[in-house]
Amino acid sequence: MAKTTTLLFDFDGTLLDTNELIIQSFQFVLDAHYPGKFTRAHILPFMGPTLRESFLSVDPSKTDQLIEEYRSWNLENHDRLCTEFDGVKETLRKLKKRGLKMAIVSTKRNNMVWKGLDLLNIGDLFDTVIGLDDVKNPKPDPEPILLALERLGSTPEESIMIGDNYHDIVGGKNAGVRTAGVAWSLKGEAFMRELEPDYILQHISDLLPMTTGNVE
Repeated sequence: MAKTTTLLFDFDGTLLDTNELIIQSFQFVLDAHYPGKFTRAHILPFMGPTLRESFLSVDPSKTDQLIEEYRSWNLENHDRLCTEFDGVKETLRKLKKRGLKMAIVSTKRNNMVWKGLDLLNIGDLFDTVIGLDDVKNPKPDPEPILLALERLGSTPEESIMIGDNYHDIVGGKNAGVRTAGVAWSLKGEAFMRELEPDYILQHISDLLPMTTGNVE
């Protein structure tokens, strides 16, 4: 197996706990238009896809309006409802010190990814950020992952895609990189295991022994 030089991270639900923000953002919009129709359980499948994919499945005639209302409430409440997953900043700094190349590969717009990175004060740890603005086809299409590898000068063999959802694991497989599912996914460890990633992380620090070949 090739030495691991490159780590590609999903952001929401993987590094930044945006779960409550996302759920409440959907609830706010859906309750306003369809009172009592959508519970938290109904919203879980919306965690991962793009907003357009999610709202198209709700009401194609109102998709743009629903997206705009979602983004407005989400932006207003972002910092109040987002928190760091345990150990993220400390572990990322150790990985950076080892010389790992690291990127964010998200299905969110770039400005919102950077809002989260700034909230955690970890933007300087990443060599590139791939957001929805950078691609035509978001995860699970391989395009954003392959773009990240191109920017980093890395090969699939030396890279791992780390995430909390179907789009991350399947997207990683489609791009030919190894994959790691996070056990702290809102959808649960059992759901992640069903996707058959190469690794399951119980804590983000599990990445440290996986990269011990890198010099600190």
